[in-house]
Amino acid sequence: MKHHIPRYSCSRAWMDNGGPHCIGFGGLRVDDAIEEALLGVVGPGAIAAATAAANGARERRDQVRDVLSRDLEAARYAADRAFRQYDAADPANRLVASELEARWNRALAHAAEVEGRIAMHDAAKPAPIADPASLGVLASNLKTVWDAPTTDARLKKRAVRTLIHEVVADIDDAVLIVHWVGGAHSELRLPKRRRGQRNSTSADIIQAVRQLVLIASDDLIAGLLNRNGLKTGNGNRWTRERVTSIRSNYRIPVFKPAEDEIEPWLNLGNAAKLLKIAPKTLRLAAEAGEIEAIHPLSDGPWIFARTSLDNSFCSIYRRTSATEPKISHGIASQSAKSLLFNNIDRWVF
Repeated sequence: MKHHIPRYSCSRAWMDNGGPHCIGFGGLRVDDAIEEALLGVVGPGAIAAATAAANGARERRDQVRDVLSRDLEAARYAADRAFRQYDAADPANRLVASELEARWNRALAHAAEVEGRIAMHDAAKPAPIADPASLGVLASNLKTVWDAPTTDARLKKRAVRTLIHEVVADIDDAVLIVHWVGGAHSELRLPKRRRGQRNSTSADIIQAVRQLVLIASDDLIAGLLNRNGLKTGNGNRWTRERVTSIRSNYRIPVFKPAEDEIEPWLNLGNAAKLLKIAPKTLRLAAEAGEIEAIHPLSDGPWIFARTSLDNSFCSIYRRTSATEPKISHGIASQSAKSLLFNNIDRWVF
C-alpha cells in the first residue's frame, strides 16, 4: 500500500527470481465492488444470521456453565473420596497417612479452583441479545454499520474470508470473478479508466462553490453540498478540508466578511431586511426574474448583489403593490408620497 491507497500486484516473479511485478492494478474500485457484492449477499439473510449468532452465543455460554458444573461435581467427589481414604488409614502408619492427606489437600484445592471459575463465569455479564425489531433496523442499515469507523476491520476480514473463496481478476477486460464458499460464482464488470482519466469533481459543483463563497464559509458550503446529496469525485461526503482543497485547486478565493460590515453580496434574509420587505416576496421576485439573483443549489441559499438590489427596488415595489388591497385615491397618493419620502437619503434645499 503506497500513500494509504491499496494496490494488488503479482509478486511471484519478484519473490522467485527478483524479476519485476507482472501485473498490478489499483484496489479502490475493486474493494468497493467486492464490498457491494458482499453486502448484497449478506443483506437478505442479515436478520437470520444475527439471530442465529445471538442464540449461538447464548447456547455456548450455557454449555460452558454445564461443563464447569460437571467439573465441580467430579472435583467434590474426588475430594470426598480422598477424605474417606485418609480417614480410614491407620494413624500409626505415618507414611501412608501423610500421602493420603496430601491427596486430600490437592483434591480440595482443585474443587476450590473450579468453584472460582464458576463464580467468574457467573459474574461476567453476557452481551445483551437484541430483539428482532432492533435486528431488523440493523439489517436495513447494514451498509452504514459496515462503513462506520467503529466497526472492527478484523470482523470485516473475517466475514470476507467466511463467504469468499477467491477472486479472479481479468485486468484486460476489467472483470472480477468472485468464487463464493459453497460453489456459487458472480461476475463483476468494472468501468475501465482511460489513460490519464481522473475522478475529478463535477464542473457544476465547482461552479456552485465559486458562487457560494460569496456569502458562505467552507464549513457552511460543505453542509450545503451534503444536504443536496452531492459527492466529491471519489464519491465521498464533503468536509471543510475538502472544500478548502477544491478552492485551492481551482483558485477560488475564500469568503471574508467585509471590514466595513457592508457586504457586497447578501443572502435572502439579509437582502429582504435591506429592502424592508418579506423574504417570501423577494424570493418570488427572484424566481420570476424581476430581480437579478444567483441560486447555485436547488436546496440552497439565494445570493443577491447589493448593487442589483438598489437598482431593482422599484420593480419589487410594483410587485408588492399589485398584491395589496385597493384603497382610495387620496390615501394611496399619501402612502406613495410617504414611501417616496422615506427612501430619500439626503434632502437639498
